[in-house]
Amino acid sequence: MRSDLPTRLRHDLDRSLFTVARLSGAGAWGASGGAALFRGERIAARRALASRIPATGEERASDTLALLFVLGYPQSRADVDAALPTLGLGGAEALSLIQVDGDTVRPLVDLRPYSFVDSAGEVTWWIASDLGELALQGPLREDHVLGIGGASTTLSGLMIPRAVDRALDLGTGCGIQAMHVARHARHVVATDISSRALDFARFNAELNLVDGIEFRLGDLFEPVAGETFDHIVSNPPFVITPRAEGVPAYEYRDGGMVGDALVATVVEQVGAHLAPGGVAQLLGNWETGGSGKRGAFSVADWVARGGADLDVWVVEREVQDVASYAETWIRDGGTRPGSADFERLYEVWLDDFAARQVSEIGFGYVTLRRPQDPEAATTTTIERLAGSLGSNDTGLGAHLLEGLDAVDALRSLTDDELLLTTLRVAGDVTEERHYWPGNDDPTVISLRQGGGFARTVESGTALSALVGACDGDLGVGAIVGALAQLLEASEADLRAELLPRVRELVRVGILRL
Repeated sequence: MRSDLPTRLRHDLDRSLFTVARLSGAGAWGASGGAALFRGERIAARRALASRIPATGEERASDTLALLFVLGYPQSRADVDAALPTLGLGGAEALSLIQVDGDTVRPLVDLRPYSFVDSAGEVTWWIASDLGELALQGPLREDHVLGIGGASTTLSGLMIPRAVDRALDLGTGCGIQAMHVARHARHVVATDISSRALDFARFNAELNLVDGIEFRLGDLFEPVAGETFDHIVSNPPFVITPRAEGVPAYEYRDGGMVGDALVATVVEQVGAHLAPGGVAQLLGNWETGGSGKRGAFSVADWVARGGADLDVWVVEREVQDVASYAETWIRDGGTRPGSADFERLYEVWLDDFAARQVSEIGFGYVTLRRPQDPEAATTTTIERLAGSLGSNDTGLGAHLLEGLDAVDALRSLTDDELLLTTLRVAGDVTEERHYWPGNDDPTVISLRQGGGFARTVESGTALSALVGACDGDLGVGAIVGALAQLLEASEADLRAELLPRVRELVRVGILRL
């Protein structure tokens, strides 16, 4: 029999003002407290909450829930009972949210508000997961179930907003990606190797009234053997951790394989589970150095090993040397710098990288697609875009979808057909010119994209003039012909120079068909 406890909890959370807007910004703990939390420190947020007097019972309930479930501070029995009047302390204990010890209530989970805007609108959810390092004030358990983190919000923002029939969230964790993809997929399968993670995922889906998700236990693609999907998303356990005695292996981030083999395995196998036209999106790390380690270019090698004909689009966002990488992930597990454990683990990580001759580790986004037409020639794009992103109100997903659509359109256009095509410059594109003092001719011309990845494309006089003339009236060939006369250049040479650049500008969204 289905319990009504999640419904009662949702009722209390709805009325408590326990929201992102209330807690962050100029809210309960303010910008300073929020910034300290982002750095992994909770005292400033606690002091900010203690310094103010809640104006209403709803604000008081929000403060109590934030102190208990977000910051991890025990609260009084009376305050928690007042914050959860419908659920009650007994209901919260039955859901394993709290432990009551006399007049003190201690949190057993992290429960926090989560808000976002996607192509379907604005949403507020509450997401439960294991208590983090902030609340535990020490290392995490190895079967820790992670809540909302930087990687999970990154992947959800990349999610292509296309209505599909079947979707897969591989390695669902607390269920956040499955819940996101359920907003545009009729049926979602969410898998994980951890039964604890699936318990959290089921709870979160029920708490937030997200239907259409089927949860399956198992490793990688084993739970979906022989099945195909229109959309696959995965935030896999991509962290490269030494396989050595005494090194914690956290289920949520460590795949149990050597080096970047876990991400390689997912990429190799995902093609077999993509339906025609299906898209896979995942995050990953990849190594440079050693035998066959080509950084982001390794992703194309992994796809080839899998044997599927896929479009490959890799965007590398960050590269770290091995020392920085080791420091980042040892701290992530809750081991503090300066401790004996930190130094021991640091040595082991650096020994592992040295033994395998790894010099650096990249992080980025992988988009793979099986073309609708099995005879279509596939494309491979590997790019490093490490700067700030552009303005994307609903995330990068719409930009990625436009890019895939552009690849499809360009794939069917011959150069002669492209010359007859009319293009329009995107509304977020600006041009920047640099001059030597006193010179009339620019030394550098750049085209800048306001949205998407905020690309800067180095241009030239001819390309810049062509882009400026793309207003949807003249075909590309007519513009090139006019430029050839104006610049007193060979029209054939100008076509050969500009057409590949035009294709690239269409692919990245600076020019639109």
